[in-house]
Amino acid sequence: MSMRIRTSTLIALTVSALAAATALTAPAAGAAPKTAAPTFLSASQLPPHPTSSWTAGPVTDGFPEELGLCVSTEGVSSYTYRHRQFRTDLDTGAVQLTVVTGAAGQAKALAKHYDDLIRTCADRIEASSPDVEAEGRDYGKLPVEEGARVRGLHTETSWGATDIALLSVGRDGRTVTVVKWGQMGDFQNAPVAAFKKTTSTAVDKLY
Repeated sequence: MSMRIRTSTLIALTVSALAAATALTAPAAGAAPKTAAPTFLSASQLPPHPTSSWTAGPVTDGFPEELGLCVSTEGVSSYTYRHRQFRTDLDTGAVQLTVVTGAAGQAKALAKHYDDLIRTCADRIEASSPDVEAEGRDYGKLPVEEGARVRGLHTETSWGATDIALLSVGRDGRTVTVVKWGQMGDFQNAPVAAFKKTTSTAVDKLY
């Protein structure tokens, strides 16, 4: 075999090998793109404060401690947690959590788990803190994406401190979001209608 033939054969083999490697590493035609990260609420989408504007913090990785009173990661699989905090110049604050699970079924179970934790939060607070009286209220479901639910929580200590919070859990596909709004006060100070609108917006704009 001549040198010219051997060289031509080597080039052909190299080209074939490169083509095969490219086929293995290149994305298949029509392959689904990687899911984008969930979108968060903006400050203007929180319930309006009568005397102060909202400020939104950066989107941060991890689970927010502000939800720890009612919602936690205990007993939950390790998912991708991200959150955003909001504040006013006074005593009102809010936080939004997003959790991306592996499948819609997992997200459905997680949303129910979080809602159960919020539903039973008042009883758990009273059981663990004898000097605190707590009451929860159910404000119903919202017809947005795969659904959402809004609840309220009022706590009052034996020394007179009183706080009101609104919490919601919603789902879009395999992603769950939890929103909490809170300030000093009682149920009369809770902007339920505005918070329902905030919750619907939060779930609707995830993707």
